[in-house]
Amino acid sequence: MEENVCSKRINQLLSYFEDNPKLKKQILDSPIEIRQHLSDMCDKVRNLSKIGAALSAERNLPKLLQMILEEARKFTKSDGGTLYMMSDDEKSLRFEIVQTGSLNIRMGGTSGNPIDWYPVKLYLQDGKPNHAMVSAHVALTGEVVNIPDVYDVEGFDFTGTRAFDSKTGYRSKSMLVVPMRNHEDEIIGVLQLINAQDPITKDTVPYSTADQELIISLASQAAIAITNTRLIYDLEKLLESFIQVIASAIDEKSPYTGGHIERVAKLTMMIADIVNKIEYGKYSSFHLNKDELKELRIASWMHDVGKITTPEYVVDKSTKLETIYDRINTIKMRFEVLKKDAEIELLRHKLRIAEGKSLEDVKTLEEAYKAKVRDIEDDFLLLETSNVGGEFMAQDKQEQVRKIGEEKIGVRREEKSLLSEDEIKNLCIPKGTLTEKERQIINNHVVVTIKMLEKLPYPKKLRRVPEFAGGHHEKLDGTGYPDGLKDEQLSTQAKMMALADIFEALTAKDRPYKKGKTLSEAMKIMGFMAKDRHIDPELFEIFIKEEIYLKYAKQYMDPSQIDEVEVKI
Repeated sequence: MEENVCSKRINQLLSYFEDNPKLKKQILDSPIEIRQHLSDMCDKVRNLSKIGAALSAERNLPKLLQMILEEARKFTKSDGGTLYMMSDDEKSLRFEIVQTGSLNIRMGGTSGNPIDWYPVKLYLQDGKPNHAMVSAHVALTGEVVNIPDVYDVEGFDFTGTRAFDSKTGYRSKSMLVVPMRNHEDEIIGVLQLINAQDPITKDTVPYSTADQELIISLASQAAIAITNTRLIYDLEKLLESFIQVIASAIDEKSPYTGGHIERVAKLTMMIADIVNKIEYGKYSSFHLNKDELKELRIASWMHDVGKITTPEYVVDKSTKLETIYDRINTIKMRFEVLKKDAEIELLRHKLRIAEGKSLEDVKTLEEAYKAKVRDIEDDFLLLETSNVGGEFMAQDKQEQVRKIGEEKIGVRREEKSLLSEDEIKNLCIPKGTLTEKERQIINNHVVVTIKMLEKLPYPKKLRRVPEFAGGHHEKLDGTGYPDGLKDEQLSTQAKMMALADIFEALTAKDRPYKKGKTLSEAMKIMGFMAKDRHIDPELFEIFIKEEIYLKYAKQYMDPSQIDEVEVKI
């Protein structure tokens, strides 16, 4: 069996030299041991190339570190090994992966067994380099250390190794310790292998020069792969942090919307997480992988980035008459003038009576004055009430406002209407506090969001961020904005974000134009919206059935808003 394997491998070796007949003949004429050794070396070089490609493709750092040590052990047929990584302050080596095959020890990486050992210090208490520990020496000097027997070596302290052997019955012998250098020639870690085994006898043997050279090459590839993986991770972390900073800045732009973007992002991901797990209904087969979840998370954090261009006076408009200040106070002064005019008129009549120039009844005049003041106060109360944006302002109240506004104030030569056309227009807003023009300014933030996000050079796995972020105000029935998209044109991710955005808006207690609704009120409104296909009914069913609304409420809503919810699925 061993001869067949050997013959097969030698034939593979000879196939590499088809274009060089002379060299092929020399190999055929050489002893079988040499041919086998050459075949082994060719296999290792070929495998080293494959491993390099595999290392470059792996993006999970714990998996990558584990793969490096395992492949190094396979190359050298090592019983065990340790992979250390340089600490951020470059003063110690952290244990990342520890393995010993014959003792069935697997720690760190994806093993589920954490390593709680103290790091190896690179410097002693007096500040001198720690050359006594072999791993520290390699990290400090960049030298490769190849030891045939750790029990018979000078210059290094293997007290800990001997204690481990005594405790476990193990016999540590041959050791190969190699620095891991990245493309900038920085040592980022140390690869330590122990007890190379003879492939036939299984005896522990020293590490050969060929093994040493291969591990140096592997360590170099590994260091570059680790550095690249860390760089990608750090860049992704920087991107997400930068996005969250921008989102926080937009929220901070208005004291009334602080935390809105963060809450929508958190709720969107809560919905996505549950949808990924359910095994019933329309979305039972829907699943978002790790990259798709990241794509959705970034989109949800960026869904309101266009509000950076929205004027504060529109975002912060807490009453219908608010601009830089609430103009209801200016109107109140006009009504005070009306009351003062009425009082002056009363006093003028009283003076005429006192002078005998009028026969009017004082009591009648005073009652008429009081009635006029009550009318003035009632009219102002109507305007003051109308100034507060509500869910709906009836048509008859709008007509009353217009009638009041047409009344005249001032001396005849300078007489003017009590309310300006702009004040009447604002006070007659039927819902909320925004005029149609201001609502368009607010709505335009989605268009700006899409334009801004589409200008960014996304990697392939984030290319749908603008689509998801730009669809959170669309409705399934096509009545949403900015594009009036319908159900089949909307992604599931955009539908999730739309649901989250609406629920957050309904329950938020920091809006200038309304107080936050209770849980039952919000769910009732959303039930109607699902029925009218303004939001996805199937997603809303999951929202109810899995009690996502309650989980969110306990984290982000005021306790006074959380009441009993009765919703039919």
